[in-house]
Amino acid sequence: MTRLSVNVNKVAVLRNSRGGFAPDPVVAAKLALAAGCHGITVHPRPDQRHIRGADVTSIAAVLDGAEFNIEGNPFAPPRPGYPGLIELVRRTRPAQVTLVPDGDGQLTSDHGFDGDTDFRLLRERIREFKAEGCRVSLFVDVGCRVLERFAESGADRIEIYTGPYAAAFESGDFGEQLEACVATGRSAIACGLGVNAGHDLDQKNLGVLLTAAPWISEVSIGHALFSEALIDGLAETVHNYLAIIDESA
Repeated sequence: MTRLSVNVNKVAVLRNSRGGFAPDPVVAAKLALAAGCHGITVHPRPDQRHIRGADVTSIAAVLDGAEFNIEGNPFAPPRPGYPGLIELVRRTRPAQVTLVPDGDGQLTSDHGFDGDTDFRLLRERIREFKAEGCRVSLFVDVGCRVLERFAESGADRIEIYTGPYAAAFESGDFGEQLEACVATGRSAIACGLGVNAGHDLDQKNLGVLLTAAPWISEVSIGHALFSEALIDGLAETVHNYLAIIDESA
């Protein structure tokens, strides 16, 4: 069955916009887990504009066996306030690390690894993360043509970037993008990779995706979930997502 990992970055964005401690992403993580989600995702960035290093360790301490997924650029060097992705992984030992090739000034993740990737360096990074006991997932675009090389590099899963699918869904003409997601996932499975999905998934488009691709192992959802939760309440929103996943199974 597909598992739901709630990304709590947006809670940290709201906190940081005012300063201080509220709202607390640790509290949000605990509420989401109490509502039944299967794990928590964070994406600490070097500029610390949302989740920070201290948040990562604090959230790890309250998971009580739930899966922790830390996203980040494996090539971004440490700097003041940001110890680097591998160091955060060593401190918290997440179940999964999702590697994303985003730049420092990028508003949100909007592209995946591709044929221009430095595969030698990627293999080294993957080896480091797996030495810490992590499952390694790579963020990729639909239609990625180097999935086999990612598998050879030691990755365990891919995460399909579903932003284009979600945008097409909003326009009402999403068949081509849905087929592209399904084809990419099937190609990954043929290479021995598991498949995750994430970015702009919401209560309207998630069920359609999972019905077409029931083999997706995990969806990571943050922005839409917390946008909806502002209206409906966090626990109710998590329950709604879990019901969509159950109905699609």
